[in-house]
Amino acid sequence: MMRAGVIGGGFMGAVHTRAIRRSGAILTRVAGSSPASSLAAAERFGATTKTESAAELIAADDVDVVHVCTPNATHGPLVRAALAAGKHVICEKPLAVSLGEATGLASAAEASGKVATVPFVYRFYPAVRLARQRVAAGETGPLRLLHGSYLQDWLADPAADDWRVDPAHGGPSRAFADIGVHWCDLVEFVSGHRITRLSARLHTAVPERGGRAVATEDAAVLLFETDRGALGNLTVSQVSPGRKNRLWFSLDGAAESVSFDQEAPETLWVGGLSENRQIARGTHPTRQDIVPAGHPQGYQDCFDAFVADTYAAIQADKPDGLPTFADGLRAARLTAAVLRSAAGDTWIDV
Repeated sequence: MMRAGVIGGGFMGAVHTRAIRRSGAILTRVAGSSPASSLAAAERFGATTKTESAAELIAADDVDVVHVCTPNATHGPLVRAALAAGKHVICEKPLAVSLGEATGLASAAEASGKVATVPFVYRFYPAVRLARQRVAAGETGPLRLLHGSYLQDWLADPAADDWRVDPAHGGPSRAFADIGVHWCDLVEFVSGHRITRLSARLHTAVPERGGRAVATEDAAVLLFETDRGALGNLTVSQVSPGRKNRLWFSLDGAAESVSFDQEAPETLWVGGLSENRQIARGTHPTRQDIVPAGHPQGYQDCFDAFVADTYAAIQADKPDGLPTFADGLRAARLTAAVLRSAAGDTWIDV
């Protein structure tokens, strides 16, 4: 039975611990930012053994896989230590706060021979897998336009603040590195296209939070080209009132379009010249359909499926579409290109 340790006692730590249990694994240890927070998190999450630090958790013999759920700037040292200790790793995104660090982590993971994954969990919606199947089967025809948005509102209030706003903890990009990379990963996964060239603009809507100047973006807009000749655009925002977690894309092909909305994930919209359809989840079952049609599946279900597939990979299975550190590195490359484009007011090759 898989034995897991979680580093980080916040919101994402709770998401990971639920997924660990639902996979049938054992949560053996939890580490926070201090001995006191570690012990409190262990009690809150129900770990079988108390531990006082991340170093102690990583060294423990009763941990097979380490889940890194800490602020972005701490990912690198924790991941390196876990891989050096012979552990498998699940690291929250972004994998790292710089392209150089992400490159090093991906190389270290490959050299270790361990399973190392990044939770791009929106890949695990059944409707997303159905869209991917339709594109791969040629039902859409060649894709011409890839477009959409990822909109949130948790920073729309000027009084709102969070560690992610501070570049020292969250990194030099916020909105794009936090949620824009999710959209790019999902669209590249479904379409089979790769973004090869982009032009980006960044916008800081609230210049001061918590009594300090804001140095990261609240919103981003991208134009891009792909390796298969399609054009695309993306709007990313964490300051759009009423949009809680609206990840939406449309892939427009020669024969049909397919569209997905994460706030209404039970259907895939398929547009045609003579009719439009909404295909309900479960109509064409995929491996990701874990409950009967008509019983909604959501974000936690996707996370559960991602963790279960990671553990299956550790046990030598080869699940389709598992996002690895290579995908985390891809996200870092896109983030670096976005920052360079916005700073230089120019198109950048990815």
